[in-house]
Amino acid sequence: MAVDLTGGIDPSRELVFAERPDDPEMRDSVSFWVIAEDGSVGLPRIGVEAVAANWDAHDIQVNVAFPDGQVYRLRATLPAVPSAGPEGRPTVLGAGGLAFRCVAPFTTWTMDYDGKGVRTSSADLAAGKKDGPLTDIAFHVEATMAVPPWVQGAMRADAAAQLNKTDEGKMMGGPRYEQLFRATGSVTVAGKEQSFNGTGLRIRRQGVRKLAGFHGHAWQSAVFPSGKAFGYIAYPPREDGQPTFNEGYVFTGDGALIPARAIRAPWLSRLRALGEDVSVVLETADGTIEIEGETVVSTHDVHHDDDTFSMNEVKRERETPSFPVVHQAGVRYRWDGEQAYGMLERSNPLEKLARD
Repeated sequence: MAVDLTGGIDPSRELVFAERPDDPEMRDSVSFWVIAEDGSVGLPRIGVEAVAANWDAHDIQVNVAFPDGQVYRLRATLPAVPSAGPEGRPTVLGAGGLAFRCVAPFTTWTMDYDGKGVRTSSADLAAGKKDGPLTDIAFHVEATMAVPPWVQGAMRADAAAQLNKTDEGKMMGGPRYEQLFRATGSVTVAGKEQSFNGTGLRIRRQGVRKLAGFHGHAWQSAVFPSGKAFGYIAYPPREDGQPTFNEGYVFTGDGALIPARAIRAPWLSRLRALGEDVSVVLETADGTIEIEGETVVSTHDVHHDDDTFSMNEVKRERETPSFPVVHQAGVRYRWDGEQAYGMLERSNPLEKLARD
C-alpha cells in the first residue's frame, strides 16, 4: 500500500503568509524538532512565530543541546526575512539568522540558522538559570518527510469535539498539523562543525492562539528505522473531571495513520536535567502499545522572562497568571526491540512541580 505524504491536505497550506494578515492576532508559525540518529546532538524545538501585530519582526526560538548537558539557546524578536523563495512564491518564514523554507510541499523542507546562542546547560536551565556568554552557532537541516501528516482533531471524534467546543482549540492555535521526517544536517558551535543524519518533527500552524487557562500538556513522537512511528498530544486531567484533548496515532510504515490516545503519559512532575524516564502507553482499537523513553538532551523554560513580543503580550494581557514550565527534549525511544530518537515537550505550572 502506498503512503500519501500529503495526507490529502491542499499543498497551498504549506505556503506562508505573503503579507501581513488583517487580524492583528493572526499567527504564522513553523517549527522543527531534530535529533541525530545516535543522539549526539539535538535541536529540541527551533521555531518562528510571526504575529500580524508585529509583522516586521518575528519571534524566534533556538535550542541546541548535547548529551553531556551543554545547551545553546536564544529567545529573541528579530527583523523578518522576505517570504519569497527562489521560485517567487511565499515559501520562507524566518527572522534574523533563522529561516525555514518549503522546497517541495509535504516532501522537502530546509532550516538554516547563523547567529548567536547563550551558552548554558541542561542542569542550569532546570534550575531556572539561563544566563551565559553569547556564542557563535549555526546549523543547516534538510528534512525529507517520512510519515503522513497528522492533523489535530482528525483522528478521533472526541478530540475534534474538544478542539471545536472548548478553549483547548484556541490553545492549539488554529489549523495545525505535524509531520515526522528524516534529516541530514550539521551543527557548528564556536567554529567546530558536526555533521549528522537524524530524524525530526515539523509543525505547521496558522491561526489565532489564545493561551488563557493553559494548564499543561504532554507531546511525544518519533519515527523508527523500520518506518513505523507514533505521535500524540494530551492535556492533563482537569480538576473538575471534564474531558481534555487526548489524541494521537501509530503508523506501521505503510498506509494511513491509525488513531490512538495516551492512557499513560509522562506528565511533568519535577525538573530533571537528563536521564528521566518518559515512557508512554498508547491505546488503539487493537490494544495497547508501550513505548519506553529516556531523555538524552534537554532544555527547560522555567520563568518565561525573555524579552520577546509574544511573551510581553502574554504578560500585558494577563492571559494566564503563571505560564507553565516548559520542558523540551530529545528522547531515546524503544518499541518492540527497535530504537529511535525523537521529541518530547511537556509542561506544568511551577507550583504543581515537586521540589527535591
